[in-house]
Amino acid sequence: MSAGASDTEEAVDLPVRRSPLSVLEAALRQLRPTQWTKNGLLVAALVFSGHFLRPWAVLHFVVAFVSFSLVSSAGYVLNDYLDREADRLHPKKRHRPIASGALPPAAAVVELVVVLLAGLGLALWLGPTFLLVVLAYLATTLTYSFYFKHIVILDVMFLASGFVWRVIAGAVAIDVAVSPWLFICTAFLALFFGFHKRRAELINLGDGVGTRKNLAEYSPQMLDQFQAIVTGNVVLSYALYTILGTTPWMAVTLPYVLYAIFRYIYLVDQRGEGEEPDEALVRDGPILLTAILFLLTAMAVLLLAPGAPTVR
Repeated sequence: MSAGASDTEEAVDLPVRRSPLSVLEAALRQLRPTQWTKNGLLVAALVFSGHFLRPWAVLHFVVAFVSFSLVSSAGYVLNDYLDREADRLHPKKRHRPIASGALPPAAAVVELVVVLLAGLGLALWLGPTFLLVVLAYLATTLTYSFYFKHIVILDVMFLASGFVWRVIAGAVAIDVAVSPWLFICTAFLALFFGFHKRRAELINLGDGVGTRKNLAEYSPQMLDQFQAIVTGNVVLSYALYTILGTTPWMAVTLPYVLYAIFRYIYLVDQRGEGEEPDEALVRDGPILLTAILFLLTAMAVLLLAPGAPTVR
């Protein structure tokens, strides 16, 4: 047997050789902690309400972040459990713990129950309203996993709604109102990432036979039109918020938003990223620096200018 063949055989066999430590490691990876960055959207209400200097609000945000992270991880476990056969045909997803065999399906089910109950328990501690929002988010992810992920256009819209629920949860956790501005800006931004994700998948996987049933219903030309619509509305909605929202001085944060959007489009178009938006954002230094500067600038503006007691 040649060395190349031996390496290939070893790569296939390794995931099956389980030990308690390897299963634990696979279970931790299955939670997809890198995707918890999505739950950072809960901080939007904390920042834009001006409550970021109040210890109780910061504590509630931290608990809400952990709760949403656990519940969203439960959704990832369920999604990967249901898609384990299709994921084995995907060049990247076949390395996921369940699809690769590193995490036995039975262990995945146990993990699903444990993290879900822990997340819901923390949600209940924050109050019944927050628990209802978490349950609404969970219902959205479940309907997506079981049905809407196969329906063209609605698949991206349901993915985007998950981000909207996160922003709403952040406001409910610290007991502030959710404004239309926060809702609209988040919705368009989520659609922006969603349609870029589909475009990247279409470019990298072709028609997606065996990996995503509805990918063949998209085309690069159609996605280009969708992207043009949502990208323009992301910029427009945030620009209007900066002028008409809490204080017009928030307009100084607009360059950060523009650069981050342009940079992300560059990453998708020139570097072939975008299939996993969270990973692309975390790995890219310029976008991370831009996000930090955006938050610092926004907090400085809200500290120096008169702010309202609610998210606007």
